[in-house]
Amino acid sequence: MKQLLALALLAASAPALSADAKTEDGRQWLAGDHHVHSEWSVEWDRSTTPPTPIRGGDSSYSRSRNAAQAKAFGLRWMVHTDHGGPGHSMVTRDHAYPALLQAREDVPEVIQFNGMEFDVPAGEHASLIIAPGPDERDQLVTAERDYSRSEPLQGSRDTQQEMLAALGYLRGLQPQPLMLINHPSRTATGVGVWGKVTPEELRSWHAAAPQVLVGMEGAPGHQGIRSERGLYRNKGAPTFGGFDQMTAQVGGIWDQMLADGLRFWITASSDSHVNVRDGGRDYDPGEYSKTYAWARPEANDILDGLRNGRTFAVTGDLVDRVELSVGDGARSATLGESLPVSADGTLQIQLRVRQPKVPNANGDRPVLAMIELIVGGKDADGALKMQSRHFAASDWQREGEWISVRWTLPVPAQGGFVRARGNSTGERVALADVPGEDPWQDLWFHTNPVFVKILTR
Repeated sequence: MKQLLALALLAASAPALSADAKTEDGRQWLAGDHHVHSEWSVEWDRSTTPPTPIRGGDSSYSRSRNAAQAKAFGLRWMVHTDHGGPGHSMVTRDHAYPALLQAREDVPEVIQFNGMEFDVPAGEHASLIIAPGPDERDQLVTAERDYSRSEPLQGSRDTQQEMLAALGYLRGLQPQPLMLINHPSRTATGVGVWGKVTPEELRSWHAAAPQVLVGMEGAPGHQGIRSERGLYRNKGAPTFGGFDQMTAQVGGIWDQMLADGLRFWITASSDSHVNVRDGGRDYDPGEYSKTYAWARPEANDILDGLRNGRTFAVTGDLVDRVELSVGDGARSATLGESLPVSADGTLQIQLRVRQPKVPNANGDRPVLAMIELIVGGKDADGALKMQSRHFAASDWQREGEWISVRWTLPVPAQGGFVRARGNSTGERVALADVPGEDPWQDLWFHTNPVFVKILTR
């Protein structure tokens, strides 16, 4: 009942959210979700040859229903990402795509992308997002038919070479699609003990198509199941504050990639199949997790924001606006951008965040308890070097409806990056999630980075 009341409050406030301030180029923070399942995530009757798809086997929700829920929870964009399977490309062509067209007609307020949860050869899963256009159906059908690991009716398609071939195909499409690796550490067996997705694979996939495979879920979906948050079932490798270990650990895999200058971003998604209200383990699109993109309310600009790191990830509506500025006194840069600086200069960091004016979907008004600014890079010997500064409420300034923190420090000698995060718990380190934990009491936001580049003389 508490969640249903919050849903009604959110729906009533939607017009005010859509009237939020815009920049001169029309860009604004647009909340979205890139990982949502529908009735076309089918199960399979394998007693037939070929296997027969069973509609609604993995989710009973229509695409129109999912889009309506996304709208109710304040989303402006979403991606429909149903599972594949043996011969599923024909389900995509004949059923899922017509359902997308219907959903766009039924819920025009939400910009909806054609996509799928791609079965990654030599990996696990990824959200594949196709750019809208006259070829959007056929591009997705071809990607699934010719490259998805689970598509073949016979034989195997599960090698690194086949994944690189898939990325080669996607790289050649115009406009280029996007791919984000889903729940990267879900099959890990320990902290730093990787499963089906390894750091080396992330790097090689990104290198093969750097404008296509641009990131990963920092916060996986399935946050509604309290016995194993995120469906991270291996006790030695849980989520940390609802975020994947690759993201949650300062100095971890994500930071190592950023320190190498890789433009590799993080997101948060629902991975919605069946809502907890209906006996499932998930939240609806936008109900708990949101990815905000700084973009115009146009499909291509939203993709541009996702592709170029103008995004932040948040759970439980802890914050709804973020401004991260990194400067040297003469120039500045923000999320996804690079700041050229002199090695002997000073780095000036400012983070401003805003908390929502209405309760979240749980009916709560969460309190921001801790903000952390994180600076990473490498030392002269090439070793990872991390610095961070924590801010409690007594350390920050109130600027109207905004919370602001600042940090001035010497420019990292080799350059690097700046990112920010915060939480509702006051924890200075993200702690491992435990069975029974209430996800609404453990909320975080993470920004994508600003890069710092040393000017050469």
